[in-house]
Amino acid sequence: MPSDEDTVLTTRAAAAMLGVAVSTAQQWIENGAIPSWKTPGGHRRVRLSAVQRLIGERAASTSPAATAQPGDVASSKEFMPIDRPPYPAPRDEAARLLALDASGLVDTPAEPAFDRLTWLASQVTEAPMALISLLTAERQWFKSRIGVDASETPRAWAFCSHAILQQGLFMVEDALADPRFRDNPLVTGAPHIRFYAGFPLLGAADQPVGTLCVLDTEPRKLREREVRALRELTALASEEIKRRAE
Repeated sequence: MPSDEDTVLTTRAAAAMLGVAVSTAQQWIENGAIPSWKTPGGHRRVRLSAVQRLIGERAASTSPAATAQPGDVASSKEFMPIDRPPYPAPRDEAARLLALDASGLVDTPAEPAFDRLTWLASQVTEAPMALISLLTAERQWFKSRIGVDASETPRAWAFCSHAILQQGLFMVEDALADPRFRDNPLVTGAPHIRFYAGFPLLGAADQPVGTLCVLDTEPRKLREREVRALRELTALASEEIKRRAE
């Protein structure tokens, strides 16, 4: 029996882990090579342990799986955990990166579905900057941004790396007074962040793939109604991300 910590994967996430096309993963699932079940909505789900078992079998011997052609699915070290990363990382960083890869969002064009949410986040909190930030192993990439010129930064600079370690709001009232961030290039240089508040964005298997956050150049804190508004907007963004991985 799988343990409670045996991560549940979508077909797309399993395909990314196996390095094959989604259609190939679907075929293996249908013929039983990867045990699966259907959700009430009719979507196939598999266990991480089952995918890992198939990977081991492929490495040990020649099998039908070996007929998959390299390059069916783009693979990248950005979706592979880094040994001793220069930033705080979740214990299940590998599963988190799989969920991010399954979303298919990294390096895609801007979309109104996300841009509306960052605009609303900026408006309801009266913050000059708002971001939907997605965290790969190497960088934080902004799917949507308000008031920030850069489209990405190194992961090591990301306040969001701290935010995804918890379930609720992560808030830094004054970055210059916080030893974790006072020497951060995003604090000492543009965009001169002094305030940060963000909630984790959840992807497949409720893995935190990034954040919806607001920033300011002045120290401050969010009022309760602003916290609630940011939480609700984050929930909407998470629902959209999960749909992309189905």
